[in-house]
Amino acid sequence: MPHQVPVVDYLVLDGEPHLSARQCRGCDAVYFDRRNACAKCFTTEFTPRRLANTGCVRAFTFVHRVKRPFVSAIVDLDGGGVVKANLLGFGAPEDVAPFVRVELTTFVVGTDDEGSNAIAFGYKRAEEAA
Repeated sequence: MPHQVPVVDYLVLDGEPHLSARQCRGCDAVYFDRRNACAKCFTTEFTPRRLANTGCVRAFTFVHRVKRPFVSAIVDLDGGGVVKANLLGFGAPEDVAPFVRVELTTFVVGTDDEGSNAIAFGYKRAEEAA
């Protein structure tokens, strides 16, 4: 398997791919980036937190500024956390709606001269429970 490099620091590829954030110890606010203090309560202590791979679409828009349009969305993650990401595999515009259940997926966005793959993430429609 080629070496994999996540395109963002908060995408963890070891084991099952997932997003990782920092949770404020004072108010439980969740941040993807490094913080010196919480923007909500000003506490300076944070705990690493693995975020759920599932959630639901809060809002979305169709982006037509490129040759191949895509869907950009805000996803409310189960158990807390919110992330902006692209939706993948939705066929027609009417397939996307608020509250649609989605799950994290990863994909290769490029390969360097040594064969290392750059890995990005997005969300696809969640598998229905059998």
